[in-house]
Amino acid sequence: HKPIVLIGGGTTRIGDPSFRSAARPILSEDEIAANVAGIRKVFERLLTFGDGPTDAVMVNNAEWLDRMAWIDMLRDVGKHFSVNRMLSFDSVKSRLEQQENLSFLEFNYMILQAVDFLELFRRTGCRLQLGGGDQWGNIVGGVDLLRRIEGAEVFGMTTPLLTTASGVKMGKTAAGAVWVNADRLSPYDYWQFWRNAEDADVVRFLKLFTDLPLDEIERLGRAEGADLNVVKERLANEATALAHGQHAAERAQQTAREAFGQGEAAAGLPTVELDNAERAAGVVLVDLLVRAGLASSKSEARRAVAGRGVRIDGEVVEDA
Repeated sequence: HKPIVLIGGGTTRIGDPSFRSAARPILSEDEIAANVAGIRKVFERLLTFGDGPTDAVMVNNAEWLDRMAWIDMLRDVGKHFSVNRMLSFDSVKSRLEQQENLSFLEFNYMILQAVDFLELFRRTGCRLQLGGGDQWGNIVGGVDLLRRIEGAEVFGMTTPLLTTASGVKMGKTAAGAVWVNADRLSPYDYWQFWRNAEDADVVRFLKLFTDLPLDEIERLGRAEGADLNVVKERLANEATALAHGQHAAERAQQTAREAFGQGEAAAGLPTVELDNAERAAGVVLVDLLVRAGLASSKSEARRAVAGRGVRIDGEVVEDA
């Protein structure tokens, strides 16, 4: 199989409305270019790109979407889409049922993603599109379009959106987002995310986010009490090594042990010095999170707390 990484340089100018309560912000060309560059760096760590028969390739849908004429799109593609059917998909229905505005701009997204599948089939012979569960309607639209225009049988495969055991979505736009880009979330913080996984999630995360053999995961899953913390460190090491390299994982583990095992503030950890007045009066948590650089604003700090993304001495903070 040959992986095709599709960068949404064209569709990001509209934004996918799937299961969102509000429209995505419109990005500038410079912001889009920066995002594309960041995404490329992530995939280059995970896939082998090249000219070989199974080497991955990266394409940008701006290559064809930016050149598509509006009338041609309506005539050649739009006629194959039923508005009735488009309205029936859960991703759209959920937005309308909540009486949230859905612009015509966003409504076109499903058609454009179908065009992507059509173009990739014509250019590379792509027959399988993979995505998260919120992409189901968009992928089915592409499968149907290819059947109608090319008479081709192609396939879609989706995976459920990941949530923690407490039901919190592990999404890129959710509070306490987990980025694999080091400039958005340091390897140390990435390691800490996995180390602080809920007990009920550890085995599932080992299966999903590491390459450990299943029999070894089953053995690790039998750990209890203090031994479970050792397993969480193993999870953190394996997941961080995949995203940032083995050296970064080992360094993060060492930093954590210096900071929390010996009670010392290790290099690289954010610290805040309180003056005597603040020590006497106390400090508001959201203010402290902003001052420590753990949140960019008070509202972001509150969202992190609401998403159960803040702990003090290992205990999840429930109230900001």
